[in-house]
Amino acid sequence: MHKAGFVNIVGNPNVGKSTLMNQLVGERISIATFKAQTTRHRIMGIVNTDEMQIVFSDTPGVLKPNYKLQESMLAFSESALKDADVLLYVTDVVENPEKNMDFLEKVQKLNIPVILLINKIDELAGQTSQARLGEIVEKWHSLLPSAEILPISAKNKFGVDMLLKRIKELLPDSPPYFDKDQLTDKPARFFVSEIIREKILLYYDKEIPYSVEVGVESFKETDRSIHIRAIIYVERDSQKGIIIGHQGYALKKVGAEARKALEKFFDKPIYLETYVKVDKDWRSSQKELDGFGYNDI
Repeated sequence: MHKAGFVNIVGNPNVGKSTLMNQLVGERISIATFKAQTTRHRIMGIVNTDEMQIVFSDTPGVLKPNYKLQESMLAFSESALKDADVLLYVTDVVENPEKNMDFLEKVQKLNIPVILLINKIDELAGQTSQARLGEIVEKWHSLLPSAEILPISAKNKFGVDMLLKRIKELLPDSPPYFDKDQLTDKPARFFVSEIIREKILLYYDKEIPYSVEVGVESFKETDRSIHIRAIIYVERDSQKGIIIGHQGYALKKVGAEARKALEKFFDKPIYLETYVKVDKDWRSSQKELDGFGYNDI
């Protein structure tokens, strides 16, 4: 009998959800950086064998929204509670277990298998590490008594194979939901915008990366190469100046780094043009957010 199911990854910002997703899928599907709130969409990564299909979903970190973009991000996370066959709730060794209790209470009410993953255990060092881990496990067991608890290090891939084995055991009998050669539910343009946004996250400080969205104006692929024209949207003229940099140096650097990553992702030469535009209301305008794909719940 064939097994298939949706295994959804949720948790608060910066606990390592995207790193875990990439390890489980075996491909770099999600942006994974040291900065919080990196993931903005719900992103599926599909693992296929002859007998099984696992549809993993990475989701934005759970937060209390301050504007419409964050409302959409929270909606992606909450939607992952509704269609999961197995839920992976990710925390780490420093997070307060009672953070965002509203969301955690929704997890408590689920009637599906929940695996609580205590990530970043490599950061526990010294003779007291086992005692500290025991305290963390005990606290989480009191909050999610029906959940299985597994300490892992997604970065070092510790515990990931054990987790994958357990997921396979929990999957329901089902035909596949997607074609067996499909890796994700997202189109090529989505990964272009995400890769460019990742380079902005890594290259700029403070509020700049969180005020930026990337749109792909054109994507023209031939057998030999791909020509891409991308627009980087910011909220203020001052941010536009920072993104471009002195004599365009900063934008050129971001473009060069993005092009290298895109060539690795698509395995083709990439010709990338990047431009910067000011769109003052994009984070608060439902129309603008719809255009960037934030309504695809």
